[in-house]
Amino acid sequence: MQKDFSHFDEEGNAVMVDVTGKQETYRSAVASGFIQVNQKIIDAIQQRTMAKGDVLGVARVAGIMGVKETSRLIPMCHTLLISGCTVDFRVDEKQRRIYGWCTVKTRGQTGVEMEALTGVSTALLTIYDMCKAVDRNMVISEIRLEEKMGGRSGVFRREPDPGKEREKDG
Repeated sequence: MQKDFSHFDEEGNAVMVDVTGKQETYRSAVASGFIQVNQKIIDAIQQRTMAKGDVLGVARVAGIMGVKETSRLIPMCHTLLISGCTVDFRVDEKQRRIYGWCTVKTRGQTGVEMEALTGVSTALLTIYDMCKAVDRNMVISEIRLEEKMGGRSGVFRREPDPGKEREKDG
C-alpha cells in the first residue's frame, strides 16, 4: 500500500491513524464554498421574509453543529475537542451567490480541516433546505480548504483563483 495514504495499513485495511505520540499544538482551518441562488431568494434572505425564518442565522448554527458531528460522519476522522468555530456569510447580489466560510480552532494532536469542510457544507446545505420551496435550481459549489495552520505540515494557504472573487469582505 502506498505510504501517502495514512488511513490504510500494510495489507490495505482501513485504519484510524494513531496520533497517540503526537504533541498537542494549536491548529486551525478555514473552508469555503458558495450556493448559487436566484434573486427571489436573495431578496427574501436579506429582507428576512423566508417562511422558515432567518436563513443565515439557522445556517450558521447548523454549520457549527456540523463541525461538532464531523467524526460521526467521516469514518476515519478523530473526535476532537473544538475550542472555537465561526461560520460567516457574504451575499453577492451581482453574481446571486451566498458565500460561506467556516473557521475551526483547536489545540490537539490532529488538524481540523475535515471539521471546517463539514461545517461550511452543512451551512450551505441548510440554506438549500430552507429555500428549496422557492427554487430547487440552487447549486452548491467549490467547497474547499482555504487555509490550515499547525501540526507537522505547517501552514497551507490556497492560491487565489485568477479572475475569481472570493474574499470575505468583497
